[in-house]
Amino acid sequence: MPTVAVADLLPFARALFEAAGLPADEASTVAAGLVDANLCGHDSHGVIRIIQYVTALEEGGMRAGVPLLVIKESPAVLVADGQWGFGQVQARRLLERLVPKARAAGSAAGTLRHAGHIGRLGEYAEIVTRQGCAFLCTVNGHGFGRGVAPPGGIDSRIGTNPLCLGAPTTGDPLILDIGTSVVAEGKVRVAFNKGVPVPEGWLLDEHGRPTTDPGVLYREPRGSILPLGGSQSGYKGFGLGLLLDVFAGALSGGQCSHPDNPPRSANAVFFLVLDVGQFAGAEHFLREVRSLCDAVRTCPRVPGVSEITLPGDPERCERARRQASGVPLDDGTWGQLLALAKRLRVTSPAA
Repeated sequence: MPTVAVADLLPFARALFEAAGLPADEASTVAAGLVDANLCGHDSHGVIRIIQYVTALEEGGMRAGVPLLVIKESPAVLVADGQWGFGQVQARRLLERLVPKARAAGSAAGTLRHAGHIGRLGEYAEIVTRQGCAFLCTVNGHGFGRGVAPPGGIDSRIGTNPLCLGAPTTGDPLILDIGTSVVAEGKVRVAFNKGVPVPEGWLLDEHGRPTTDPGVLYREPRGSILPLGGSQSGYKGFGLGLLLDVFAGALSGGQCSHPDNPPRSANAVFFLVLDVGQFAGAEHFLREVRSLCDAVRTCPRVPGVSEITLPGDPERCERARRQASGVPLDDGTWGQLLALAKRLRVTSPAA
């Protein structure tokens, strides 16, 4: 398994996107988001996505250099169309307009339709919470991405529809970024690229039977990912995913998941930004959050557990480790990136 230094991987990713036709500023934004996902340990949303994005661009499913189109706007609401631009670019543009609205009105909600895959949601939570605001967001596959069957069902009907929540603290922010399935589809893709089985309890085959073969998601007829809660309480995860599909697809003017749509690298987006100072006050908010975090961290531990972690801790620890030691990539992903670089005439870094 090759390991690539961050100082090499970031300009390499940026160069691939520029060679594929993205303007330099957009290439920098997308590359930075993907590499940061790798740094945080979320390889499912990292440079493994470069092939997917470039393919979508070349086939016309995504567009470079298009502006964010505002469809409707009020003091606390913004409805936007990404015009099939790159998701990280358009999502950041939406967020940049929402934070000032939240400062003025106390809260602001925004939606985005017709956008490419926007990457790791925790990236946006970090931007907002570092500015002293709380954050909630979700996305769906814009009606295209489906991987989760309802409990008792065989065919996939909704996506892995993630939920991300963020809260500022007096120190590092609290950030929870989870899918409503037992695992992100990208983690299955990583296993598929490695040619290794996935753990039991992740997947069902095309007949609704448990399987450890990641290939069931990438060949016809397709299998599905179990909803969060698995075989015991999957109705909870599926219910969350279903309602988040509504928030992303229906509110945005995009689409909810639809069984007749072919796969596409796309997201419909819902963002909610809250200025905590305009509720019970920032001082009260931060004091209560600090007290809660302290109480959780000092909880008595079972034997063998060295520390209690909070949402956001694992990502920060992994980022520090990989900044120092480099980003590990599976052989399949690295081979695909090298082949793309050769085709686009981009110099590849040493691994």
